[in-house]
Amino acid sequence: MTERAFTPALGRVAPVRFYDAVAALVRERLWRALVVGYVAPAPGGTVVDVGCGTGSLALLLARVQPQARIVGVDPDPDVLAVARRKAADAGVALDWRVGMGDALEEIVGAGSADVVVSSLVLHQCPMAMKRAVLAAMHAVLAPEGRLVIADYGWQRTRAMRLAFRIVQLADGRDNTQPNADGVLPGLISEAGFCDVREVEVVPTITGSISVYVARRG
Repeated sequence: MTERAFTPALGRVAPVRFYDAVAALVRERLWRALVVGYVAPAPGGTVVDVGCGTGSLALLLARVQPQARIVGVDPDPDVLAVARRKAADAGVALDWRVGMGDALEEIVGAGSADVVVSSLVLHQCPMAMKRAVLAAMHAVLAPEGRLVIADYGWQRTRAMRLAFRIVQLADGRDNTQPNADGVLPGLISEAGFCDVREVEVVPTITGSISVYVARRG
């Protein structure tokens, strides 16, 4: 599963070493802070960050709640190497795993997570993979566990649709257009989640990023 192709963090436009600089341009501090508030990691709890990239969100979660277990999962060894260096420099111990988002059960174990979080991942995935990743997220959550996703969602205005073309240039129209059309809430519900809500919409220079929350029943 981990050997299959995946879209790199910056798609086709730039090497991974530029990811953090580019992320800063899309109001990363704002929407990551919002995500952390909805994750609300608890002491002794387990949070799995799916598609953790360079580890910015995982590190922020660990700083907010040092007594939580934070597991970062990503299929790209190069991007995880950056995450490991950042964690080492910060003196923070996290659990990094190499693997695809649809293989979470074998990576972290069924029912083992209190919260699953993911940011800027699903818009890069084909529809079948979007469904498979969401199903895997559901499987690794404990009963009543929570899902928090930040990603490009429904692009409501003409300005946001035009801005989103930058993302489509990088990641391809086929994978990204369903997100822009507002498909994510329905897919989250189809995966078995309850109480699916879009709780935040953050306009950026590359389109609007939505934060979705849901619960495993």
